[in-house]
Amino acid sequence: MNKSTRILVAALAAIPGAAAFACASCGCSLSSDWGSQGVSSTPGLRMDLRLDYLNQNEVRSGTSKVGTWPISGHEQELYTENTYLTAAFDYGFNEDWGITVQLPYVVRNHATNGQNFDGSDAGTSRTSSIGDVKLIGRYMGLTESRNFGIQFGVKLPMGSYTETFSGGAIAGQALDRGLQPGTGTTDLIVGAFYFDSLSQNWDYFVQGLYQTPTNSRDDYKPGDSLNLNVGFRYMALEKVIPQIQINARTSNKDSGANATPDDSGGQTVYLSPGVTVPVSEKVKVYGFIQVPIFQNLNGYQLAPTYTVSLGTRIDF
Repeated sequence: MNKSTRILVAALAAIPGAAAFACASCGCSLSSDWGSQGVSSTPGLRMDLRLDYLNQNEVRSGTSKVGTWPISGHEQELYTENTYLTAAFDYGFNEDWGITVQLPYVVRNHATNGQNFDGSDAGTSRTSSIGDVKLIGRYMGLTESRNFGIQFGVKLPMGSYTETFSGGAIAGQALDRGLQPGTGTTDLIVGAFYFDSLSQNWDYFVQGLYQTPTNSRDDYKPGDSLNLNVGFRYMALEKVIPQIQINARTSNKDSGANATPDDSGGQTVYLSPGVTVPVSEKVKVYGFIQVPIFQNLNGYQLAPTYTVSLGTRIDF
């Protein structure tokens, strides 16, 4: 594998998808572009701009689509529509060391009929705010070929966790903590990745990333999460690079008096086909769609039927 190919392949496994999803049912880690995620064995600055869209409008429990909420003692959520715009800046200090900064902006619309199911405790909200920021470092000097690396970083509580409902009978009341732009917690992030060529035309990567909060904030603590990604790409075409990934996520239940532990956490697996198109030597655009192929969610949760990711990567 030549140097330029090695650099592009390395980039895939850098960090999880740019959007910071807060629950088991609202998306999972997607490495959005083979050359966009920040691992490069050459010094310099790179930027990735990415838009993710998903609409949680399907009621699921365990491994099944249930269609309706249980009437007794349970909130009837209608939808949670999410749009994430994330800027990721990566800087390689040398062949071994680098760092990536992720700056997300969250737009989220949510509606609920409450627990009474008659509109007397219904509410709507629209969030438009920055989210929690991630700083992730990497080290790739463990092997001479630099196709294995470790990751270590932190998620900082920059996003608001005090948003309120803006409409309906419960306007002014606090929005559920799982729907806030930020968790209010500082999280540690550790991971590892490996990449190589299967043949002249096929490359692959594997990556795992674990995230755990170090504290709780106002009686809320998100559950630990583990993301596992496997991806392949086909390099024989001149103007387009087809790719496919399997993205798996498992998360523990949230905890605290302001959490809903019975309806949080679970396991999801997504099949994610996509394509990257080089616009120029320094600019690439990409698109992916994530489709759930397995979901096992605790309690009752809203889940998306698909996720769309579009973006561009720029090398300076």
